[in-house]
Amino acid sequence: MEKTINSQTELYKKVLPALRTKRHELLLNGIKIVKEIDIWNYNKEYNWKNAKNLTLASMVDNILNTSDKSYEDYVIDKLNNNE
Repeated sequence: MEKTINSQTELYKKVLPALRTKRHELLLNGIKIVKEIDIWNYNKEYNWKNAKNLTLASMVDNILNTSDKSYEDYVIDKLNNNE
């Protein structure tokens, strides 16, 4: 039986290795503007917000398989909206 995750902070810590892996991949592809928290926030907003029966495996899949361009565009949009 899987342990229940009781907070967003705990969940973040569980998926942190995937966030770091994707960040490293982005850096290798020359995208330096996207941080781990941006990857987390993008997925919270676009992939997980209304998801039902979400598993850690599907969350990791979302993190790793979302396009680099989607993350980059998300951060650029956020920066443009803050100006």
